[in-house]
Amino acid sequence: MINKEIRDELFRLQDTKYRDFQVKLIPGKTADDMIGVRTPDLRKYAKQLAKRQDVNDFLNTLPHQYFDEDQLHAFILCEMKDYDQCIEKVSAFLPYVDNWATCDQMSPKIFKKHKDELLIKIEEWISLKETYTVRFGIGMLMEHFLDEDFDIRYPEKISKIRSEEYYVNMMIAWYFATALAKQYDTILPFIEDKKLSAWTHNKAIQKSVESYRITDEQKKYLRTLKV
Repeated sequence: MINKEIRDELFRLQDTKYRDFQVKLIPGKTADDMIGVRTPDLRKYAKQLAKRQDVNDFLNTLPHQYFDEDQLHAFILCEMKDYDQCIEKVSAFLPYVDNWATCDQMSPKIFKKHKDELLIKIEEWISLKETYTVRFGIGMLMEHFLDEDFDIRYPEKISKIRSEEYYVNMMIAWYFATALAKQYDTILPFIEDKKLSAWTHNKAIQKSVESYRITDEQKKYLRTLKV
């Protein structure tokens, strides 16, 4: 059984000192939820597993018991070559993602080649209620649609999201801080016109002024826009 094989390998790669350090960074997780496998080892193992015919047996076994298994799952999805299969597996996995690390480190490479289809899924994800599904959707919009594929409609959609969830609001702030760095003149009115919630507005400004991609002059002006 591949599931037992995977768990045995993860425990073989275990670093308990790393586990004890990592558990402090992931809210809601305890040492019992973590094995303690370092990210480079997980990524390397994921590349091996992604080539196996029986990897779906692992991907279809949800929820996983350990954080490290979730991380491995995310990294396997990052290696998938078939977009339709990948998007199916990502959509099946998202309801079980329960922390920022697994959410933010899951970025399938194949998405870059299928942006039109991806955009449809992003709009679906950000319309849902699950914290990390929404966060993932915003993250994918930030990663893939702030450069040559940018459209003003995207920040308009994000600016209208209202949530009580810290990890959603933090991602909205991160999105707008990154957008200011890449599309300053277009994004600035969202800040000037206070289109975000007060906390998210101020956090976006904070993250912007901490960025090396924002000029000193821009930072000075952004500071005047805090509410």
